[in-house]
Amino acid sequence: MNAVDPGAGAGFDPTSPLTPSGNLRRRQLFSRFTEAGATVAALVAIAVLGIVIYTVAVRGAGAVSWEFLTTDEPTGIRAALLGTAEIVLIATAIAMPIGVLIAIYMIEFAGPRSNRVMKTVLDLTNGLPSIIIGLFVFGLLVKPLQEQMAFAGAIALAIIELPLIARGSQEVLLLVPGNLREASDALGVSRWRGVVGVILPSAIGGIVTATVLAVARAAGETAPLLLVSSVFKGLTLNPFEAIPNIPVTIYFLSEEGNPAGFERAWGASLVLIAIILFASLGARALLARNRERMSR
Repeated sequence: MNAVDPGAGAGFDPTSPLTPSGNLRRRQLFSRFTEAGATVAALVAIAVLGIVIYTVAVRGAGAVSWEFLTTDEPTGIRAALLGTAEIVLIATAIAMPIGVLIAIYMIEFAGPRSNRVMKTVLDLTNGLPSIIIGLFVFGLLVKPLQEQMAFAGAIALAIIELPLIARGSQEVLLLVPGNLREASDALGVSRWRGVVGVILPSAIGGIVTATVLAVARAAGETAPLLLVSSVFKGLTLNPFEAIPNIPVTIYFLSEEGNPAGFERAWGASLVLIAIILFASLGARALLARNRERMSR
C-alpha cells in the first residue's frame, strides 16, 4: 500500500476566509458587462417606443376630434372603428373558448409529453408571420367563395389570438393554489366539475386579462385584413361582406398621395395606438393584481 504523506493538504485551511481568484474576477467582469448590455438594450427599446408614440401623437393630434371619430368618409373614421370592433369581437368569440380549453387540457389533463408538444405548437403558431396566416385564410375561405368578407378577417385574427390566450390562461391556471384541487378531489367531485366550479372561477380574472392582451395584439394587424377584407364600399355590419377597418384604412390613406389623407392616416394611427396602448397597460395592471391576489 502507498503511504499517505502526513503533510499532504497541510497548506489548506478550511477555516480561512475565501479569497477571489483570477477566474472569479473574470466572471464578475463578464457579468457586469452582460448586465450593462442588457440595460442598454432595454433603454434603446423604450426609447424607440417613445419616439414612435411621440411622432404619431404630434402628427396625428391635429386630425383627431369628435367629428373625426363620429363621422364617416371622407372626413372621419367611424365606419372603420365599428368595423374593427366587429372583426375583433368575432375573432375573440372564436379564440377565447378554444384557447381556454387548450390551457385547461394542458394543466389539468395532459401528460408531460403532450404538454411539451402543445407548448411547441402554440409557440410556433405565435411566431408565424401574420401575412402567412392571411394567405392561409385567403386560400381557405376567400378564394373558394370568390368574395372578401369580415368573417375571414376574424378567422385570421382568431388564429393570431389563440396562442396568446392559451399560454396566458395556462400561466394563470398554474397560479391557482393546489389545495383547491386537493379539496375538490377529497369531496369526490369529478375532475371536470372541479375545473368548472373551482379552478376556472379562481382564474377568471387572469384569463380575461390574457384575452385583452391578445385583443390588443391582434387589433393592429394589417396584412391579413388586406388580403381578406379590404375591398369594401361603406359601413355594413354583415360579417360575410368586406367591412371597413382601421388598419386597412390607414394603409389606403397613406397611399393616396394626398396631404389631407396623410393627416387623417396619422389621426387614425393615433387612435389605434391609443386603443392598443391603454388596453395593454390596463390588462397588465389587472394581471399583476390578479397574481398578487392568487399568491396570498
